[in-house]
Amino acid sequence: MPSQGTIGDRVRGLRLSRRMSQAQLAGPDLSDSYVSLIESGKRTPTPVVARLLAERLGCTTEFLLHGIEPRQRIDTELGLRHAELELYHGDPAVAADRFGDIVKAAGDDNAMLAAHARLGRARALDAQGKTGRAVEAYERLRREAAAHPERLADLPLTVALCRCYQKAGDTLRARDLGAHALSQVERLGFVHGEIAVELALALVETQTGLPFIERVLASSGVPAATDRSEETLDLWRASVTAADGEDSALAVQLADDALAAGRAARMAVRYAKTATQWARLTAGSESADLDRANELAESAGRVLAAFPAEKLEYGRSLVALSHVRLRAGEAEAALVSAVQALDVLADSRGAAAADAHLLLAEITLARSDDASASLERAEDLLSACSGGLDRETAQAWRKLGDLWGQAGSIDRQAKAYRKALEAVGIHVNIPGSTAAAVLTR
Repeated sequence: MPSQGTIGDRVRGLRLSRRMSQAQLAGPDLSDSYVSLIESGKRTPTPVVARLLAERLGCTTEFLLHGIEPRQRIDTELGLRHAELELYHGDPAVAADRFGDIVKAAGDDNAMLAAHARLGRARALDAQGKTGRAVEAYERLRREAAAHPERLADLPLTVALCRCYQKAGDTLRARDLGAHALSQVERLGFVHGEIAVELALALVETQTGLPFIERVLASSGVPAATDRSEETLDLWRASVTAADGEDSALAVQLADDALAAGRAARMAVRYAKTATQWARLTAGSESADLDRANELAESAGRVLAAFPAEKLEYGRSLVALSHVRLRAGEAEAALVSAVQALDVLADSRGAAAADAHLLLAEITLARSDDASASLERAEDLLSACSGGLDRETAQAWRKLGDLWGQAGSIDRQAKAYRKALEAVGIHVNIPGSTAAAVLTR
C-alpha cells in the first residue's frame, strides 16, 4: 500500500493504484476539483471527508491521515512511551537509542511522531551530559518548529536551549533565549505547569527573570511529593509484559500510568532545584528577604531528602540553607547545615562537595579560626574534577581563591584564581590575575 509523505500523496497514490479518476473518487458527495485540491496539498480533508475517501480507496482513515495503519501507530506510540520511561527512570543512553529507532521507523510517513521522537532523543542527549550534541539537536528542532508549528512548539525548545547554552558556558546566548521564552510566557500569562517550572529553573541558572521565578514559586511553593519509583517500575514492567503478549492497547495504558505516577515527583524535584538556587542567589543580594530564602531552602531540602537519587541536589540545598543562615548572622545554625551537607555529600566528588567544605571554611574564618583543613580538602576535590568547561567548578575555584586570600595565603589564592579562569576556558600567566569579572558575567 502506498505510504507517501502527505495526505494528498496518499490519496493520489491509492486512487491511481485502483485506476480511479478524480471524478470517480469524488462520487456524488464531492467535486473532482476538491479532490484535486486535496491531492495537491492545498486542502486538508475534514474527518468526515477523510472517512469517506478512505472507504472508497479501501484503506483505513488512520492510514490516510497519518500514513501508517492503526496497529503500527499504536506500536509506535508505545515505543515513544517506553523511551520516555527509560529517559526519566532508566538509562538516558538507552532512551536515546530507542528514540532514534522510532525516528527511523516513522520516517517521513508520520512527521508528527518523528518530530516528537527527535525531541525525546535531544532530551536524552541532554540528560547524558552531551550538551554540544543536544544543542545541535534542539536547534534543528527549533528550525522545524518555525516551519511546522503544528508538529512542535517552539517554547519548550527555547527553554531547553537556554539551559544547554548556560551549561556550555555561553551565558549571553542563554540569557537571550531565556528573555525570549519569558516574553512568550508572560504574553500567555501562566505560572503553572511543566513549561513554567522549566523556564523558572533555566532563568534562575542564568540569574535573570527573578520576578517571574518569584511568581512561579509563590504560586505553588515547593510541593511535597513521595517517591513512587517502585510503583512506576512495576507499571513499566507490566506494560512491557502486555506488549510481549500482543496487547498493545493495554501496554500503552500501563505506560501512561507509569509516566503519570512519576510526574508529581519530577515536578517537585524541579521546584526544589529552582528554590535551592533562588535561595542562594537572593541571599547574596543587598535587599535579601532572608526569611523567604530560608523557607525555600528548607522546603527544597525536605523534598529532595525523600528521593535517594537526588542526594547531590539534597546536599546543594543544605549548602544553600547554610549560606542563608550565615548571611542572617546565625553562625551556629549555619554550621549545623554545613556539617549535615558534608555528611550527605561524603561520598561525592566535584564542585558540589567542594562547596560544602568551602562553606565550612567560611564559617570557620568568620570565627577567626584556622580553616586550612577545609580549604585543602576543597582544593583536592576541585583538582580531581574532570577537564572541560564547567562554570560551577569555576565558581568554586573563585570562592576558594577568595577564602585563601582571607586566610592570608596569597600564592594559593592566585593559583585558585588561575584555575577558575581555566575552568571557563581562559589560560593566563599573569601573577595575581583574578577570575571575578569573567565568572560573574
